[in-house]
Amino acid sequence: MKILYFDCFSGISGDMFLGAMLDIGVDESYLRNQLNLLKVSGYQLEVFQDERKGINGTRANVKLSHHQAEHGHHGHHHHEHHHSHEHHHNHEHNHNHEHNHNHEHNHNHEHNHNHEHNHNHEHNHRNLHDISKIINESDLNDRIKSISLEMFKHIATAEAKIHGKSLEDVHFHEVGAIDSIVDIVGAAICIDYMKVDKVIFSTIAVGSGFVNCAHGKFPVPAPATVEILKGIKITSGPVEKELTTPTGAAIVKVLADDFSDNKEFCIKRIGYGIGGRDNPVPNVLRVFVGEIEEKVMDLPETLKEKASIIECNIDDGNPEIHPYIMEKLLEKGAMDVWVTPILMKKGRNAIKLSVLCSADIINQIMETLFLETSTIGIRTYNVDKVMLKRVIKSVTTPFGEVNFKCVYYGEQELKHKPEYEDCKRIAKTHNLPLQKVYELVNKLYQEQIK
Repeated sequence: MKILYFDCFSGISGDMFLGAMLDIGVDESYLRNQLNLLKVSGYQLEVFQDERKGINGTRANVKLSHHQAEHGHHGHHHHEHHHSHEHHHNHEHNHNHEHNHNHEHNHNHEHNHNHEHNHNHEHNHRNLHDISKIINESDLNDRIKSISLEMFKHIATAEAKIHGKSLEDVHFHEVGAIDSIVDIVGAAICIDYMKVDKVIFSTIAVGSGFVNCAHGKFPVPAPATVEILKGIKITSGPVEKELTTPTGAAIVKVLADDFSDNKEFCIKRIGYGIGGRDNPVPNVLRVFVGEIEEKVMDLPETLKEKASIIECNIDDGNPEIHPYIMEKLLEKGAMDVWVTPILMKKGRNAIKLSVLCSADIINQIMETLFLETSTIGIRTYNVDKVMLKRVIKSVTTPFGEVNFKCVYYGEQELKHKPEYEDCKRIAKTHNLPLQKVYELVNKLYQEQIK
């Protein structure tokens, strides 16, 4: 199995991801040609070798044209533009919310120019529909489009929640900028190019301290980054600055198949994406191309048994009786019963009723099907059934006992789940949302059983 493993000890941003992917083997000319399919202008992609703390790698920087640079970075970039008529920048760039979490611009977004500006700010107010239109109308392949749009949607959803707006009303000041479109679509192009089986990320270092936002100071990680990374393990990391941007967070959210700090693979190649800042810890994103030997389970014979499947097609039955029939079949000793929608000859809608059972009750199951359904024909065939060991464990909750079905392979617990009927009882008795009951009992399981 070919994998990509991203070591995010110094965070992740859009430009660092592009640099890492180019360093690990993505063809630069291919990336440029694919980006040209977007038909977006006003930028230049700079790719060059750079180093941080003695680590050499690839720097990928989206440089905007003068007009885009003046008017394309508003809102969430956290530059403090102190523009009088002269542009005094101290050029320690710190694009805290964007592809360069690496540059520390001291800008203030109040453009106090001594002459009037009547520029068209159309590109500063793109919404998700506008960005989707740009991507969908390009000649990029469907997978690249899908990945790109999913990343943008995660950022849009985070911004909508933070600002109390609908998705349609969110205007992208930060991620709608040309550089962010290039970073996000470029990330999708790169992952599509690599053709790997699995993408794994380490724990994400987000940084600490505070960032200057358009609405004041916020603690790191910034609000959009926090929202996107819900459900993902993070750490403050070694630097009191913003290490992971919303764009970087969206890349992680969409591309990750798994998270692990264990590098259990055979290393084939290593790449480094260089960030713009020179932090106490190397400001790089390290990526590995690795290979994992896929293990085939050698299942013990004790887990295997023979079973039969009995099925019939029904195209003239009353669907209201299906739950009754399923319940009756289970009472007869069936291991499982399921219904599958099918389309039969002459365009007739129908269902296929399937029953899994042991061979000794086949006749009883067939008799029930003939008597209780409208079918006039039944098929049977033998199957091999493999079952993992199951153990019932009980957890004490403030609302009573809840049973968990725990599944084992040998001595290793693979998974567990609370019994639905127990959770439903608690939800109805105490007028609680069923999902909240699941969350509570799962947390208690971790505390009491694990």
